[in-house]
Amino acid sequence: MGTDKRNRQKQNRQVAREARARELRRAKVRGRATLYGGIIAAVLVTVLAISLLGGGDDSPADVTDTTSVEEAPALSTVPGRQITGDTPCPKTDGSEERATVFEKAPPTCIDATGKYTATFDTSEGKIVVALDTGKTPNTVNNFVVLSRYKYYDGSFIFRTDPTIDIIQGGGATNSDDPGYSIKDEGNGFSYEEGDLVMARTGAPDSAGGQFFFVTGEKAALLNSQGTYVVFGKVTDGLDVVKSIIGLNSGTGSLGGAPSRNVEITTVTITES
Repeated sequence: MGTDKRNRQKQNRQVAREARARELRRAKVRGRATLYGGIIAAVLVTVLAISLLGGGDDSPADVTDTTSVEEAPALSTVPGRQITGDTPCPKTDGSEERATVFEKAPPTCIDATGKYTATFDTSEGKIVVALDTGKTPNTVNNFVVLSRYKYYDGSFIFRTDPTIDIIQGGGATNSDDPGYSIKDEGNGFSYEEGDLVMARTGAPDSAGGQFFFVTGEKAALLNSQGTYVVFGKVTDGLDVVKSIIGLNSGTGSLGGAPSRNVEITTVTITES
């Protein structure tokens, strides 16, 4: 083989090595950008999540006490499917396949003249709620549809806030949602012991799947806002609701969290 040919091959190998080295450097830069972008996004999501119900007011005190996402309980290991396009009305016999992500809010699937009851089977006991189709049919419809899709099965009561007497659930943390939001159904609400209420951010029409139970009279501090839609009343198991707020650990964001996991095993809807 001639000397010139060997030199050209040597140069070609060197060029190839340099090209690979440049690509590796670019890959590292892309990796760092992805990592930092993910961290920034996570921080922004956490800050925004803190505003969900936000202790009843978006006060800065809520921002100073944070709990990392890694500390949150894991959701049910049974994966939920994703429904794209229009959301069909779920089966009413309890046989519907579980779904946890929805592209669109559901259509009207309930009979607004009917009576609907939600039974929460939790790790702390059973809570039975009469849903108010008379005053809040659209909010009840949303809750019934999510329940029949087993959206709440394996979720948690993640917040216990004795400063405003509420316990909040519908996910693993207050950043969970079904993928859509619904319109507020009225305003000027007042809050009394035993109420089941939709949680939302400070923005109008931002409720989705999360809710809270009122456990005592301090929830009246929310009356000046009156924007959280009351859509049900506890008829049995108020003692369970009160026992859950009694588990408040005194730590965590949003007024506190239970000292042990409080799981919502199932939410069952009955109609009459």
